[in-house]
Amino acid sequence: MATQPDPAEDSVDDLVDSVHVLNSLEKIVLTVFLAVIIIMTVLGNLLVMVALCKDRQLRKKKTNYFIVSLAFADLLVALLVMPFAAIELTVGHWRYGDTFCLVRTSLDVLLTTASILHLCCIALDRYYAICCQPLVYRNKMTPLRVTLMLGGCWVIPIFISFLPIMQRWNTIGIEEIIEERRFSSSTNETTCVFLVNPSYALICSAVAFYVPLGLMVLAYQRIYVTAMEHARQIGTLQRAGSAPEHLSSSVGGTGGGGSSETHHGSSRMKIETKAAKTLAVIMGCFCLCWAPFFVTNVVDPFIQYTVPWQMWSAWLWLGYVNSGLNPFLYAFLNRAFRRAFLMILCCGDERYVHKGSYGPSHAHSGSANGTTIALRLSLLPNRSYSDNGRRILSCELESQDSVAAL
Repeated sequence: MATQPDPAEDSVDDLVDSVHVLNSLEKIVLTVFLAVIIIMTVLGNLLVMVALCKDRQLRKKKTNYFIVSLAFADLLVALLVMPFAAIELTVGHWRYGDTFCLVRTSLDVLLTTASILHLCCIALDRYYAICCQPLVYRNKMTPLRVTLMLGGCWVIPIFISFLPIMQRWNTIGIEEIIEERRFSSSTNETTCVFLVNPSYALICSAVAFYVPLGLMVLAYQRIYVTAMEHARQIGTLQRAGSAPEHLSSSVGGTGGGGSSETHHGSSRMKIETKAAKTLAVIMGCFCLCWAPFFVTNVVDPFIQYTVPWQMWSAWLWLGYVNSGLNPFLYAFLNRAFRRAFLMILCCGDERYVHKGSYGPSHAHSGSANGTTIALRLSLLPNRSYSDNGRRILSCELESQDSVAAL
């Protein structure tokens, strides 16, 4: 969300103008740094979208559309928002007029908010996939509900971006402050200033960050607890030596006895623990990138807009970096996407062709969505693969792409 207010008063205009001026070396270094961020963000998100278009197996998983829609939002951030923010930061002024300043700012708020809301939807999808029964997940995440959630990710941001910004509702009560900071008396140049009144700051920040953050924390906290509980259950079965025979045989192939049981139980615990750690990385990156900006966005109106423009620029670009990290956190760590990436980058080499969905040889050995399929089936009343068990297995496999890094 483009916010670069100049904190100085009229009495120190000359000092402010000198701060905005960068020497040639600083401009070159800054330009290269920002260009690398933009290029990496474009390439990463574009690769995710191409992978879905080219890989039929990815298109069969409805939850992958959350990841691809997220990639599209982040790609637009890199193409429509970052370049203009980089130009203004390096040259020190805005060249494209007041109207386009409002349009650029509206796009900034719209696309970054859409990106954050997609992260929230992914967290909710994973919550239903991991913490609910498989058949409940299928009933909850229907194609219609997925479509409505994706539509909400794009429609809701309009009500805090184009609608209020183009009507200048965010400037009510602070028009004089904005006008003072928009125009530089010493250079006769203008900047694209985006200041917000307290009401808009609270509403916008709540919709774009604090409410999604709360939902993500609750969802991932429950996912973490569930993953750890599954790991403890597996460990208990190992220590008690009571793991059902078919549990080890189904995952061990020809039956490796106690050794096979111990090996695969240990492997599953590592998978569960890795899934939980991945959630911590996802939440950590999200908070690190966006929390500084939105905390500052809420505080600044109540301290008379005294936050330095340098701090605004740093927090803003830190938030933009999140759009470049998302492909790595939500797609590159997903095995199905990685296979598709290898096919694209290796020009369709047959070694990386996705051989359909999971076959019988390893269908029961995997851990889908942070939960062990074999463990769940082993706890069925008759400890056999009944019709109900096969339906559970089918639902587990259908939703397995909803958790990365497994």
